[in-house]
Amino acid sequence: MFNCRLSLCAFLLLLSSLMGTPARAGDAIEAAGDAIQIALPVTAAGMTLYHRDLTGALQLVESAALSTGTTYLLKYTVDATRPNGSKHSFPSGHSSISFMSAEFMRKRYGWEYGLPAYALASFVAYSRVEADQHYARDVVAGAAIGIVSSYIFTRPYAGVTVQPAVGAGYYGVKLSRLW
Repeated sequence: MFNCRLSLCAFLLLLSSLMGTPARAGDAIEAAGDAIQIALPVTAAGMTLYHRDLTGALQLVESAALSTGTTYLLKYTVDATRPNGSKHSFPSGHSSISFMSAEFMRKRYGWEYGLPAYALASFVAYSRVEADQHYARDVVAGAAIGIVSSYIFTRPYAGVTVQPAVGAGYYGVKLSRLW
């Protein structure tokens, strides 16, 4: 076990010295955010394939088109500088597509998929601020655009959905199915 860790540390040290730039912990967070930002919509699309849900696939495409279109329209009309000094800060495209995917999965297939997707989308938003690519306002605006885009186009799947139920004096779980 110790030799394996030592070998891994030596390999990583060698790799970082060959790259020419010092590695930062923030680089790993940014890279993870970039990867998750791609994984979320791919997962949402995969869910439509798994369920053979052509209607859901169309709703996902419509949501993505509105989210992406709105995000880039604002990016190129609002003159906002990023924390690192580059252009097109407002709103965050990473956050927009991530939260669009999370809301699609939540509304279409239920909270059991939506909750982890929202947690991952939140990490993507955090990673953009941590990497000095965006301000908090940028990721909040991107999240709002993504959520609203999916909320407009997405309808619950005809399968069984699980939702929290809270009322006067009770807490529970509501199972429902559209016929």
